Amino acid sequence: EVQLQAFGGGSVQAGGSLRLSCSGSGFDFDDYAIGWFRQVPGKDREGVACISSENPTIVWYGDSVKERFAASRDNAENTMYLQMNSLKPEDTAVYYCNIRPPLPSYWGQGTLVTVSS
Repeated sequence: EVQLQAFGGGSVQAGGSLRLSCSGSGFDFDDYAIGWFRQVPGKDREGVACISSENPTIVWYGDSVKERFAASRDNAENTMYLQMNSLKPEDTAVYYCNIRPPLPSYWGQGTLVTVSS
């Protein structure tokens, strides 16, 4: 069974930092680009970051998180990370991870990040 579970969310004040982790199992983790996504209730899920499978130094970031978020992956541990700095209230969302392009059956529960002003 394929599982991609995000964890590490929490509540933080604006300007603070959090580090999310994404653990994958049931598939060849290092064969896939892995992405972070987030969703606010009532809005579409949006891409936050994506790391290449072939070259982990190749990372795409959404415009709203550039210069603040940093994604990395450890294929030996089947884990991807998202270091989030200078958090803003508008970063409040449920964060998910999935392969890229995402498959509907691979969505996990996500982890809630709440940033207060």
